[in-house]
Parts: sequence; C-alpha cells; structure tokens
Amino acid sequence: MATLLLKKSYQLSNLKEVTFKDLWGSRGVFTTMRMVGKPPKLILLKPHIENLIKSFKKYGIRKKNLKNIIKNLINKNTLYKGHDNLFRIALNKTLISISIRKRPKPKKNFNLLLFRYKRVEPNYKNLYYKKILAKLGKVDTTKFDIALVAKDKILETGTSNLVFVKNGKIFSPKNNCYLGNTLKFISKKIKINFKDIFIKSIDDYDEIILIGSGKGVTSVSKINELKWKRRKSNCYNKLNKIYNSLV
Repeated sequence: MATLLLKKSYQLSNLKEVTFKDLWGSRGVFTTMRMVGKPPKLILLKPHIENLIKSFKKYGIRKKNLKNIIKNLINKNTLYKGHDNLFRIALNKTLISISIRKRPKPKKNFNLLLFRYKRVEPNYKNLYYKKILAKLGKVDTTKFDIALVAKDKILETGTSNLVFVKNGKIFSPKNNCYLGNTLKFISKKIKINFKDIFIKSIDDYDEIILIGSGKGVTSVSKINELKWKRRKSNCYNKLNKIYNSLV
C-alpha cells in the first residue's frame, strides 16, 4: 500500500474537512494526475477536471459550482513541495477526498501479468477498483502491472491504457476500457488505430506500451504467460518524446 504524503476529505454539502476516506468501492468517480516540479504543476489538469464533470451526473453527484469548488480544493492542496508525485481527487455523493503519494518510477525491465477481469462500467474512471487494487498490492508496481483480459481480449491495465505496435503502426483497444487523458493527448500528435486486441494475435506485435498518468510512457519487456518479448523500441522512443513535452 502506498504511503500518502497528504490526505484530506471534505463534506460535499458544506466543504467542512472530516476524517479522511479513500472512497474506494463507493459509487463515485476519481482521477489521478502527475504532479511535477517546484512549484508543483499538474499534468493535463484541464482535461482531467472536464472528465470528472462529465461523469458526475451518471454517478448522482450534484452540487452548484462544483467545477470551481474542485479547482479551489486542488489549488489549496497542491502546495506540497514534491518533485514527482501523484495527485488523486475522488468524489461520491457525500464526500470529496484528495491525496498525494510518491510516484513509483517504472523500471526498464517492466513486465505485464494477466488478470481475467473487466472493470465495472469501464468507460468511466469510477471507484469500483477494489479487486484491481488487491491484485496490484501483491506486486512491485515499479516492475509489474496487470493486463485486464476479458473474452480473450486485452483491454487495459490496472493503471494505464495500452498500445500495441505492429510494423510501425500503433493500435489500442477500443472497447470495455477507459480512454485516458494521456492517451488522448498523444493520439492528437501521432496516429493511433483503435481496435480489439486478441490474445491469440499477441505475437504479431513488436512493442507493447503503457500510457497513463502514473506510468507515463512505459515499454513492456515481456509477458511470461504469453511467452511474448519486446522486439523493438522505436515507437516507445517516439511516444516518450511526445509525453516528455508535457512533463
């Protein structure tokens, strides 16, 4: 379990600070942003907030001026002087919770483990994450992530989107996964083809890459269960250069 550098919860009704709750498992939404530099900068702050706002109605979260409230709470709680952290904000019908933790930096020899599971309502960044967190809690997240698999299709990981490279072309799963802000940003700079990715065709791909707020752009070295190994790093280098323009 990650050590939190900051943790605060507020009642949604009156914004009074209360005992911290992480809200995992409750009906609500969250987003995680990378926080870098001194003074801290939140990467892709605007689209992260916009995605939260879009999800509020579906999860029954209603309060006047909620967008401005969120911005004010973010400004209030990003004074922590850390060089490379992860800032998380989560909301349900009654609470807003904010936390900051140190970002685990992925190692070069990074592996994927398969987990046959599809997230609940996967098109949304909701708080139904307990099964994923339990699985991630058993591994070193600087060396491993879990690839979610359903009906023999690879969807996303427990933390990130996935892209697959075949003959220099980049592909990413199109169904039953959340399209994250980092992938959206990169897809505006370089063409990404969205289609189903089947386990049976995994050997067709030279590279597999994680893209997300926490992992940034991380190249997968191997997937032991599928006997897959990385053959090239050309697209990883291109995507990482695009991502580094943000950071």
